[in-house]
Amino acid sequence: MAERYTRTEAGRILGLEPNRLRYWERLHLICPEARWGQRFYSFIDLVALRSLQRLTQNHVPARKVRRAMTLIEKQFGSATVPLHQLRLVDLGREIHVVPPGSELPFNPFLKQWAFPFDMPAQPAKLHALAGPTPEDFFRSALDCEASTETLPQAIQNYQRVVELAPNWIEAHINLGVAYYQLGHLTDARNAFLGAVQIDPLNGISRYNLGCTLEELGELDEAIEHLRRAARAMPAHADVHFNLALAYEKRGERLASREQWTLYLKYAPQGPWADQARERLKSRSTRRKRVPPIPFRRPS
Repeated sequence: MAERYTRTEAGRILGLEPNRLRYWERLHLICPEARWGQRFYSFIDLVALRSLQRLTQNHVPARKVRRAMTLIEKQFGSATVPLHQLRLVDLGREIHVVPPGSELPFNPFLKQWAFPFDMPAQPAKLHALAGPTPEDFFRSALDCEASTETLPQAIQNYQRVVELAPNWIEAHINLGVAYYQLGHLTDARNAFLGAVQIDPLNGISRYNLGCTLEELGELDEAIEHLRRAARAMPAHADVHFNLALAYEKRGERLASREQWTLYLKYAPQGPWADQARERLKSRSTRRKRVPPIPFRRPS
């Protein structure tokens, strides 16, 4: 069987943050295998990630790469083109793609080929076509998430993304995560609420909002959002774990037990599996109340 790498392992190999990998996955620039609520990358996926990493390091926005790939697929009537098979060059202020099997650059936005006399004498260095764009701020924010000391800069960059692209849900989510990591729970709640308003069916937004509301003591609302997250992501073990804790706080033991069981179903070796088993064990060994049998006179 070909070797597979988890998202964490792939990020460690390439020096990429998990948030950056999740963002590229949401753009469908990379499609790792999904199993047991995790993502697994093949060697070919790592090659594609390396190509994408090179492009973004040269200030080519990931969203522009996604648009270029989509247009190439439509205009050439081909299936999904693997990212590692594409070459991108810039001519003036336009991005051109060299499709597989071709030597000439093609502008997918203008639907034009670039002829040899249009090509620069020296290999062109990829650079940002306009700046700073929302993608630039987003990329800078991802770079600032590596340590607590630079989280304030990450927040500033995500705020700029939200200002320039208010419907970019990933920016709202990551902004909330950065606030949460700094302990600014009210700001985190507002950011996650903004993400929920953009897409009410997004499970990650509901989950993050529910966890934050639970810590703020707004238990009823927290449970409602966590329940919606569980419907959107039924195989996400952490959703069931946090929902179990919230139900416990509200004194709903049966509902809590159901969520502990679901957590173990999806993460039997998860980091909280022992805790879940202990909670279930303490419930099962507790003596149940048996109603007394009334005396009945024989008829």
